[in-house]
Amino acid sequence: MAEVTLSTKNQIVIPREAREALGLKAGDKLLVVVRGERVILIEKPPNYPVAMRGRGHGAWPRRYVEKERRSWD
Repeated sequence: MAEVTLSTKNQIVIPREAREALGLKAGDKLLVVVRGERVILIEKPPNYPVAMRGRGHGAWPRRYVEKERRSWD
């Protein structure tokens, strides 16, 4: 864990240890996600469809999906 300070320009510096651990370098794009009182930084994926592939697996009960598929016939 590292402490950072918000500058007068509302900027922070990501500590070297964190940048090295994640392989981040100057020019990399990050996404800022706010969850309640927490802020999460994640690397912006170069290709959203590839990054999201499989994320919805298990979201719908299998019986429901099978019933819907049968109704398409």
